[in-house]
Amino acid sequence: MQLQDSLQQEVITSVNKSLTFDVLYQVIRPDISTFIAASSKLPLKNLDYWECLIRWTISSSLQTSHPQYARFKNYLIGSLKWLDVCNADGFRREKALRTLSGGAPNSFLFALVVRKLNDWVPQVREAARDVLPLIAECSDPEIIVDVLFITLPYWNSWGRMGDREKDILMKIILMEKVTESLKKRLIYSTSGPVATVFMQAGRINALDAFLTEIAESSVQPTLRAKAYRCLFESKFVWAEGMTWQWIDKAYGIRRSVPVLKERIIDTKRPFLENLKMATIDRSPIVRRIAGEMLIKELDHIGDEAFRLAKILESDTSLSVSERGRYALADLEKRR
Repeated sequence: MQLQDSLQQEVITSVNKSLTFDVLYQVIRPDISTFIAASSKLPLKNLDYWECLIRWTISSSLQTSHPQYARFKNYLIGSLKWLDVCNADGFRREKALRTLSGGAPNSFLFALVVRKLNDWVPQVREAARDVLPLIAECSDPEIIVDVLFITLPYWNSWGRMGDREKDILMKIILMEKVTESLKKRLIYSTSGPVATVFMQAGRINALDAFLTEIAESSVQPTLRAKAYRCLFESKFVWAEGMTWQWIDKAYGIRRSVPVLKERIIDTKRPFLENLKMATIDRSPIVRRIAGEMLIKELDHIGDEAFRLAKILESDTSLSVSERGRYALADLEKRR
């Protein structure tokens, strides 16, 4: 709590300092270096809170510290750029976006621009679509991946964000430097929503060539399990949002269920090779999928089926061993 209070005060101070010089001078040469320095310390959680704080501070600072503001506001042809991305005025947000150049100074500021893909003003969303690829080309890929990790798991709840806005982020993921950085982050992350990020990124083919590496090397078992399932089923499946499903119309009972979409992929390694690797994976989550796929494909596996079933039967995990026993019993019936 103390840390947040300290960061809050630092942000307010930095915004006020950026707006202390004469209004006419800021038309010519705005200086927001203190704000950029302060924003680099902000976490990527609670972005709504931080953006509202910045917006309120801008408005409050100009109205209380600059009585000339009302007189000159129609002549402010310049832009505070990264600071104005949070401005309450949609015209200022659009102008700020269109005047941005170069890479994002830090993850927080890049996240602010990504959030404009869900802005309530259509012209601001259009400006964000136009400028984001240009900013991404000049930005550190680690900054971009930071923002992808806090955007992809939740963007289906962004009500104003449409397919065109999502396509922009997918095109950014297709950039070679971003793909490589995203792959490494997925593999080596010890926490976080890596499986969700992976499946959402699976809308396009950026990670297709790395599926085997992700399945075998990822630290998080849930991600290895997702990657193996993609290899087994030769497709990515992701949630596109939620919809209502009736359980009993007579009583008005319904439930919320995910809307699923899929993309077929070409897997290079044979199914049996993937199955062998999944069977000896260090996590029961993955071995359980191996048992599921063994049962499903018993007719097509051949002589290896019995050996793999024996391995699974002796597993220390009950949910895995019971799949092995089921496969063995089914094989016995076929003899």
